[in-house]
Amino acid sequence: MNSAIPRVRRATLDDIGQLTEIWKAMRYPVEDLSKRITEFQVAENTEGKIDGALGLEIAQRQGRIHSEGFSDFSLADQLRPLLWERINVVATNHGLLRLWTQEQAPFWNRCGLVKPDVETMEKLPAVWRTLPPAWQTLKLKDDVESLISLDKEFALFMESEKQRTQKAFQQARILKLLATLIAFALFILVIAGGYIIVRNNPHLLHRGP
Repeated sequence: MNSAIPRVRRATLDDIGQLTEIWKAMRYPVEDLSKRITEFQVAENTEGKIDGALGLEIAQRQGRIHSEGFSDFSLADQLRPLLWERINVVATNHGLLRLWTQEQAPFWNRCGLVKPDVETMEKLPAVWRTLPPAWQTLKLKDDVESLISLDKEFALFMESEKQRTQKAFQQARILKLLATLIAFALFILVIAGGYIIVRNNPHLLHRGP
């Protein structure tokens, strides 16, 4: 390969022959990957030969980098940064929130992918959870829609709490009014009872020492 910068582009059906040779050399499942050829980005030299390829599967606004392969691994250090740059462009175009990979080359650590913690693993799309657990991941951006949804849920919660508080105050005012009315009624009953007793026993008013 000469010193010219390779062309990095999306794979097409015309690339199936060259990619098959790379996949066979890497002992990848050729039949399966052949059906998903449009997931791949390829690095093509000036002679039209594909020297490297990298897949990006997309699910739930997240991407899985997979099936890295090279016609000659001596070209890996040169091609990985170009393929990684292309993957980032694709991720941006699709609005991806996070990238995942099971690739183990040290290059991916230098790109910022790290082993996920338990909380982060919960974000892994269900379709990938049956794969071996040797994951690395990189957060690209926050899920704005989820944040907006959380804000809406919090606003609804606060409104509900406000209404519940207002209802509680209203009930308290009603209970206070009811207690006042009961007290007033008891006072009237006491006055009325005293009046009846005095009227029926007028001598009580004239009892002397």
